[in-house]
Amino acid sequence: MHGTHSAGAFWMPIARELTPRGHRVVMVDQRRHGAEAFVPESYQRQDLEAMAAEPSPLKGLGLEDYEARVTGIERRAASGTERPGGAGRAQPGWRIGQPCRRCRPASAAPHLLHGGCPSRVLPTADACTAAPENANAVSPVELTVGDPDRLGVLRLDFRTGDSRAPALLKEMICADYPDAEFRRTPAGMQTDEPVAAYAGRAVGRADSWGRVPRTYLRFGRDRTIATALQDRMIAEADALTPDNTFRDHDFPGASHVGPLDPVPVAEILDTLAGQGVPDGAFDFAERTRAR
Repeated sequence: MHGTHSAGAFWMPIARELTPRGHRVVMVDQRRHGAEAFVPESYQRQDLEAMAAEPSPLKGLGLEDYEARVTGIERRAASGTERPGGAGRAQPGWRIGQPCRRCRPASAAPHLLHGGCPSRVLPTADACTAAPENANAVSPVELTVGDPDRLGVLRLDFRTGDSRAPALLKEMICADYPDAEFRRTPAGMQTDEPVAAYAGRAVGRADSWGRVPRTYLRFGRDRTIATALQDRMIAEADALTPDNTFRDHDFPGASHVGPLDPVPVAEILDTLAGQGVPDGAFDFAERTRAR
């Protein structure tokens, strides 16, 4: 599962490492993302005045829509001989535990995520962003076009001619990447993300999400979700389920999109897949979703 302003294709480097190891990998595009992304016509022309007003079909999409997309794919995968595992970046942590970046219904598999897991104190992505632990994060406000409340989406201009934008973007998402690799990253990002998804409440329950095995990749140079905020979210989730805590893996030099070398992440996923999921956890998650 991908993060905000992103697409399933961002998982391609890791998928290329996992498939030769014998794993079936499905890179999920959320609604109106990736292969079905909306690209504003005004964005193509870089007409900022028109871009500030052009309607977006993502307006009104919320966590329920993202959850439905993921759980639908998950159910199809679970109908075969293999039980699916879930991995998510940034906002997807909520989406996986949603079936995860938002911790909604429990998923039927072990989870690996980097990003967020809102608590009762930080129940939304907006609340996490505003937390004091995220005070030193880099904000994309300089890339924003139009009024998010009126458009219903946070619209970012990744093609802006503002000379400050490249440095801001690099620091925000992949500060540790060489310039050539960095320049490829914004090219795959999309302008719109619905504000309803940022504001959607998602709090994990100890008796459902809390019973699912989970792993967290802690990125030490993340300037979108600050390290201190990552630590707080991990700690609050672990306090909710002290008998089932995150299995943490530290990547001290990695920024928001993760290590440039996909092998270490793929090795963790490969190990998790080999461990499997206890039958009780799988069955319980299935019953939870059915209700």
